[in-house]
Amino acid sequence: MEMIHFMINNLLSRFGILSGLAFLFFGGLSCNQEHQASYHPPQYLILLSIDGYKHSYNEQYQPPNLVRFASEGVAAQALIPSFPSKTFPNHYTIVTGMYPENHNLVNNTFYDPERGEFYRIRDRSAVQDGSWYSGNPIWVHAEKHGITSASYFFVGSEADVQGVRPTYHYDYDASVPNKERIDQVMGWLDLPEQDRPRMITMYFSDIDDAGHAFGPDATQTKNAVLSIDSLLGYFFEKLEAIHLPVNFIIVSDHGMANIPTDHYINTDEFLNPDHYHVANNGALAHLYLKDSITIEEAVGPLNEIDQPLKVYLRKDFPHYHRNRDNPRIGDIILMPEFPYYLADSRRLTRNRQMATLLNNDGLFGEHGFDSAEPDMHGVFFAKGPAFKNALRIESFENIHIYPIMCRILGLEIPEGIDGDYEVLRGILKD
Repeated sequence: MEMIHFMINNLLSRFGILSGLAFLFFGGLSCNQEHQASYHPPQYLILLSIDGYKHSYNEQYQPPNLVRFASEGVAAQALIPSFPSKTFPNHYTIVTGMYPENHNLVNNTFYDPERGEFYRIRDRSAVQDGSWYSGNPIWVHAEKHGITSASYFFVGSEADVQGVRPTYHYDYDASVPNKERIDQVMGWLDLPEQDRPRMITMYFSDIDDAGHAFGPDATQTKNAVLSIDSLLGYFFEKLEAIHLPVNFIIVSDHGMANIPTDHYINTDEFLNPDHYHVANNGALAHLYLKDSITIEEAVGPLNEIDQPLKVYLRKDFPHYHRNRDNPRIGDIILMPEFPYYLADSRRLTRNRQMATLLNNDGLFGEHGFDSAEPDMHGVFFAKGPAFKNALRIESFENIHIYPIMCRILGLEIPEGIDGDYEVLRGILKD
C-alpha cells in the first residue's frame, strides 16, 4: 500500500494533474479518515527554528514583524521544551515527535557505552552519521512518501537517517548569512512544481549566540532579536509575492536564563575521570561508570560535595522517565540547582576572559535546565492556509508539533511517537 501511494505521488508531482481528485481518492492511504479536511495539495510547509528565542522576547523587545505574524496566525503562550532544554535534543524532538530518551539524542554531548564512543555536537563525523539517530524525521517521512524536502540547516538533516537525507540540503556553516539562507529557500520555491520542495526546514542561531554571551536581558540580545525580525520582514514579503499556499511555523528550541559568573560550579574539584566517562552539559552531567569502579564507590564521594547540586542514580532521576533504560543516559547524573551551572576549570577561565572582553558585567546566558522552568520556554507561531487566524493557545510540549506537520503534508502520523495530534488539532482549519 505504501509503495502504491509513493508511485501515485510521484506521478502527480511529475505531471501536476488531478491533484484535488487524487487527494480525495487516495488520501485515506496516508491519513486516518477522521482527520481528512479541505486541504488540497500541494500545500507547502516551512519550519523555521530561531535558536534560543525566549517566550518573553516578543513582549519584551516588540519586534514588529514577529509580533504581527503571531497576532495574525496561531501563537502559543509558550513552547515547552523537552528535557534537557538543549539545542540538539529539542530540534530533533520537534522533527520526530519523540522525547530525547526515545529518539536517542539525550543531550548535546553524551557517551554510548555500546559503541564506546562520544557524540558531541562539534564532532562532524558523529553529527553526519545517521546511525546515531532514531525516529522518523519529518523530511525522511516526506521523502519516503514522494514529497520532496529541503533543509538549510537543521539538526539531523546532515545525516543519512534511515539512509535518507532531504533532497536539497547543506552541511552546517554558521558563517552563511541568514539572508542567503532565505534567498535559497525562495529559490527552491521558484523551482518547477515537479522539483519544488513541499517541506522545508531552516535554522537561525544569532539570538542564541547573543543570549549566551550577554544574557537574555542585554541590549545586544535585543539588537539580535530586532535584526532577525528585520530579515523575517524581508522573508514574509518574498513569500507573499509568490502566491503559493505556504504554511509557516516558527519555533525555538529553548529559552535562556541569566547566570552570574559566581554561579558556575567547578567540576574539576570533585569529578574523578578514573571512575567514569564524563559528559558535562552544564545544566546536568552524565557519568558513565568504568569497569574498574562500582556504583557505590563512585556515588559515595559525590554525595559529599558541598555545592548546590543533586546526585542521582539513573533509575531515580526524575527526568527521562519515559525511557530510563536508555544506556546513553549516565549511570549517575549530576544536576545543579537552578540557576547554577557546571563548568570545568578551562570553561571558567574562558568565561572570565570573555566577561572582561565583552564587558557583560559577568553575566552570561545558559539553558538546559528543567523544562518546567519558565526561563527555558520558547515560542510557537504559525500562519498559513492550514491554520486558523488570530488564535491564542495555551503552552504545550514541543512533541506535539510533528503530528500537525504530518497532517498538513497529508502524511500518516507514525505509530510509536510521543506527540499527540489531538493536542493541536484545534489550530487547523476545518
